[in-house]
Amino acid sequence: MRIIFTEHSKERMEKYDINIEMIKNCLNLPDSKSKTYMNRMIYQKKLNGYFLRVIVEESKEIKRIITVYKARRKRYGI
Repeated sequence: MRIIFTEHSKERMEKYDINIEMIKNCLNLPDSKSKTYMNRMIYQKKLNGYFLRVIVEESKEIKRIITVYKARRKRYGI
C-alpha cells in the first residue's frame, strides 16, 4: 500500500518530532483504530506517556495522511 503525506501532515511531523517509521508502525500495528467523519480513520499508538494519532483517508491502494500529532493519554481517557 502506498502512503501519501499532505503538506499539513509534513509540517506536523516536524513540529512534533514524528518520523516516517513511527507513522508506519502506528498504521501497521495500531493500539486502536476508529472511523471518524468523512470516512477518515484514526490510528493510535501508545508511546511514552502519550498517543501518536494519525488521521488517514484510505482507499484500496493509498493511505493519505491528513495529519499527525502527539496527544496526552488523559485527554482521551486511555
